[in-house]
Amino acid sequence: MEGAKRRIGVIGAGICPPEIADIARHVGELIAGRGGILYCGGLGGVMEAAARGASEAGGLTVGILPGSKASDANSFITVPVVTGMGHARNVILVRSSEAIIALPGSHGTLSEIAIALKMWKPVVGIGAWGDLPGVHGAKDPEDAVEQAFSFVNRP
Repeated sequence: MEGAKRRIGVIGAGICPPEIADIARHVGELIAGRGGILYCGGLGGVMEAAARGASEAGGLTVGILPGSKASDANSFITVPVVTGMGHARNVILVRSSEAIIALPGSHGTLSEIAIALKMWKPVVGIGAWGDLPGVHGAKDPEDAVEQAFSFVNRP
């Protein structure tokens, strides 16, 4: 896929504390800065912060929405994908991404990680999940984004 824009998914809590939102925003900035397309669930918390970072850095953001209205997307989503599938949309998010960066979250985030691992997608955990088998731990946003791009750029 030489020259193609890389599709990096960012997952995490729909409601998160400011320090996690800051990390997610920086991850989004870094993905856009490398020319990647940010995929997320399109709603609030980690998803909104990551999309904000990517959008402010001039990047393209895709939100895979659980509901039936494009207007449910946060204001930083460039391309809302309306699924009407609820949590089943997690499969579409993971399948559409080439690598996943996971921030702290709960059961929805854990399900996305499990789906990604089942589909042999690389998963990088930052701030959480790095102790799960198959999840590559990262020390900071730069490390997480570097790992994600290195996985998808391997021949």
